[in-house]
Amino acid sequence: MTSPTDFTRDPFRLVVLDMAGTTVADGGLVEQAFSAAAQRLGVRPGSDEHARQLAYVRATMGESKISVFRHLFGDEDRAQRANTAFEEAYGELVDAGRIAPVPGAREAVERLASEGRTVVLTTGFARPTQDAILAALGWQDLVPLTLCPADAGGRGRPFPDMVLAAFLRTGAVDDVRRTAVAGDTSYDMLSGVRSGAGIVAGVLTGAHDKDRLTRHGATHVLGSVAELPDLIARAEAAGLPAAAARAEA
Repeated sequence: MTSPTDFTRDPFRLVVLDMAGTTVADGGLVEQAFSAAAQRLGVRPGSDEHARQLAYVRATMGESKISVFRHLFGDEDRAQRANTAFEEAYGELVDAGRIAPVPGAREAVERLASEGRTVVLTTGFARPTQDAILAALGWQDLVPLTLCPADAGGRGRPFPDMVLAAFLRTGAVDDVRRTAVAGDTSYDMLSGVRSGAGIVAGVLTGAHDKDRLTRHGATHVLGSVAELPDLIARAEAAGLPAAAARAEA
């Protein structure tokens, strides 16, 4: 029987990856789509209100988009209208070919899968937008499970719900500490930490810098998700529990 601390024989079999900014390069489309949505609700581009709202969008990258709009627009009807406009605008940009895989992302996912790990892709977007991104990249069959906030009870990041939903639905590991999480935002880091994941890796291909990722709980900070398979291999070779891995990060 494997002991609770036998990390060499009990590897990281579940890997939960963010999409936009982590595995998907979208070149700032979130801000463009937000501006289109805000304008539809009467917020003039270039105004002080627009600047204030855009600053909040940047600060909360990774959060469920409907949650962001609830904060910005107050009542549920306006928030839902803004969210619909955002999803439509983002979808149009995706259809126009404005997204691409982060270099090495697909190869990293395929390597992780070849090593017997279950990879799950998560997003703060609604399901139609997530599906549009997957279709545009030809990733519909890349991983066995993709999750958006609605798939995990409606709460997106910084709540741990999507990571825990991946843990429960896949049954890939018996201990959530044997989960590796990667993302490009502070909310990705908070979500991973709150879930109890053993590796919470920040990547520098998206919204937030190394200092911000570290301050919000990153155990490691990588140049990109392409480096994640090697990081996981090193952590397993060291056979260290999560606390020790954090100390060495």
